[in-house]
Amino acid sequence: MRAALAVAQKANASGDVPVGAVIINSAGEIIATGHNERELHNDPTAHAEIVAIRRAAEILGQWRLEDHTIVVTLEPCPMCAGAIAQSRISTIVFGAWDEKAGAVGSVWDLIRDPRALNKVEVRGGVLADECSTVLKEFIQGVRKKD
Repeated sequence: MRAALAVAQKANASGDVPVGAVIINSAGEIIATGHNERELHNDPTAHAEIVAIRRAAEILGQWRLEDHTIVVTLEPCPMCAGAIAQSRISTIVFGAWDEKAGAVGSVWDLIRDPRALNKVEVRGGVLADECSTVLKEFIQGVRKKD
């Protein structure tokens, strides 16, 4: 999670919400990272998870990321939860819960829905306070500018 927190800080340069994601292979090596790039690219799909998944697929030369783990600082939204399931990632580890748009246990639970085709292990709340603090500080900074 500390690696994902470090990646999240890179989003600050473009004014993006500081969310970071890392994808780890079965040997425990980070193979790809991503941070929010929506503002940077004017792309509503450029969430940290999507960016990391795209990079991992490109690096590996395949879209199936079986036996990989994604570690992200914020609970994935429905779009990202769907992308995680579609990429066949086997484990999600996330930090802060997203009580407004989370789709891995708080608002929805798309990943563990019994109708889901792929079973994904979920571990939430890892370093939740640290991850929440990064987001709260960003939001407070934005409000001060307004």
